[in-house]
Amino acid sequence: MARIMATMISPAGLAQADFQLAMPLQDRRIVVAMSGGVDSSVVAALAARSGAEVIGVTLQLYDHGAKAKRVGACCAGQDIKDARAVADRLGFAHHVYDHESRFRDTVIDQFADEYLNGRTPIPCVRCNMGVKFTDLFALAKDLGADCLATGHYVRRMMGPNGAELHRAVDPARDQSYFLFATTQDQLNFLRFPLGGMEKSAVREIARELGLGVAAKPDSQDICFVPDGDYATLVRKLRPEADDQGDIVHIDGTVLGAHKGLIHYTVGQRRGIEIGGQAEPLYVVRLDAPAKQVVVGPRRALAVSAARLGEANWLGEVDGRKVLAKVRSMARPVAASVAGERLIFSDAEYGVAPGQAAVLYDAADSTRVLGGAWIEETFAVDAR
Repeated sequence: MARIMATMISPAGLAQADFQLAMPLQDRRIVVAMSGGVDSSVVAALAARSGAEVIGVTLQLYDHGAKAKRVGACCAGQDIKDARAVADRLGFAHHVYDHESRFRDTVIDQFADEYLNGRTPIPCVRCNMGVKFTDLFALAKDLGADCLATGHYVRRMMGPNGAELHRAVDPARDQSYFLFATTQDQLNFLRFPLGGMEKSAVREIARELGLGVAAKPDSQDICFVPDGDYATLVRKLRPEADDQGDIVHIDGTVLGAHKGLIHYTVGQRRGIEIGGQAEPLYVVRLDAPAKQVVVGPRRALAVSAARLGEANWLGEVDGRKVLAKVRSMARPVAASVAGERLIFSDAEYGVAPGQAAVLYDAADSTRVLGGAWIEETFAVDAR
């Protein structure tokens, strides 16, 4: 069944899929991480078409009633059924592993704690660096796989010193920012066959195969938060996150009261609700111990450097010109690294502790050199 179905895939789509495995592929085993969405389903189809033995693996990460049925979720009830249906249609084995407790401990609880501590978390990175890549990596190894393939939009390319991580060809789909914590050992084993494709081509392959997920909406960034209401989730897990406190100007003047730190993030302008000021106010920092939201004019957001922690480097960064991306939607800017400090060539705005600084090679802006978590920022002008 797998080979019959796979012959329907267009030659253009197949030409861009490369699992980078030694021949003959009939002697190889590919484990595919299947979330139940169109991307991982097409990866599974491409793997089946390669001639290798395919095993689909899905991690059940949560199953909380309505959340499991929400359109655009992943790794929950309906998504598991969708992944199994794809495996059945393509004719390969599919296994489901319950990792709900580990996901709760390492991603959801950490997400709540970060907000409680006045930081801006990125749960997708924590999920990738823990439950998904670390746990799936071990499962794939246990299953005797030659590689673990996922539906992420990044590219794995061979360089002079081994496997490198590069941005996806389609900039609108690139997920390299969220994969900065991928270790070299993991990168050697991982494969990303969609990195050289556009999303429209991926959906076309799914349609040609007659897969039920062909038109399925993309997953939400925070899959475990129903309707995007993260504040309700944080309040449920950490009731003290709703504690009120002062809104304080950077000059020390108390301007008003806030309704809980979880409602604010560095760089935010709307929702401060303080009028009568000579110029617009922005959230400059969050002081969790004092329960204060510190605000000021836009110039107070200017940052000259950031202290980094939990770094993961996939290439040399000291003494090398780099481009730093400090938010998932931010443009990369010129910077340099000196020990634990990231130094911006020009003032950067809206740099928030808890976010990640992902570095790219200035000489080849597609190559990911790694990244680290932003622990602290250093202001240019706090007047």
